[in-house]
Amino acid sequence: MDERKVVLISGANRGIGEAVGRHLAEQGWQLSLGMRMPREAAWHERDGIQVVRYDANEAGSEAAWVDQALKRFGRIDAVIANAGLMIPKTVIEASDEELDSLLEINVKAPRRLVAAAWEALGVSGQGRVILMASLSGKRVKSAASGLYAMTKFAAVALTHGIRQAGWEQGIRATAICPSFVATDMARSITTRNDAEMTHPADIARLVGALLELPNEASVAELTINCQLEESY
Repeated sequence: MDERKVVLISGANRGIGEAVGRHLAEQGWQLSLGMRMPREAAWHERDGIQVVRYDANEAGSEAAWVDQALKRFGRIDAVIANAGLMIPKTVIEASDEELDSLLEINVKAPRRLVAAAWEALGVSGQGRVILMASLSGKRVKSAASGLYAMTKFAAVALTHGIRQAGWEQGIRATAICPSFVATDMARSITTRNDAEMTHPADIARLVGALLELPNEASVAELTINCQLEESY
């Protein structure tokens, strides 16, 4: 059996998720890529890559994904919860339905995914969980980011909860909190050009480094910024 480590990556069809997948594949990881609408890409043709349907809106989708990954690879060493949703509204103008949508995708879905993979993550004593949060999970930059920030603050708290729950099993969790990253999501809410934003490939390199750190060098949060702010 192939002894290479296995990582599950949600939202792996584009942006940060795709960049992370490409980088980890080059580093020798085996990948199970979760996508709401699975599609094959040229880079998937290398050995050790699985593409699976995964819909963060659909409770139960994560269990089916984990089952398929274990059947294919026999192990899960890391989970990267990257799928996310942004609705640029203030906390006053937003509806309950919009808040529920953000909570479902940004908080509930990653919790379910990690819970589904929990037993497998604990086997090696070096399981890793990375939640792609946001700098909006550390501060509320504008009124229009308020609703999104509520859920990303919760995502950061979720990461700390996972870290606490898994510490004795050797499971380490990190919340990655970038500001603007040159992806379709960021382009829809800023006039910055790609050269003025963090590149997904740089996020991917940081993810790779975090996954390789020993248990004794745990990083709970990693903030990344493309612009100068007072605290970040």
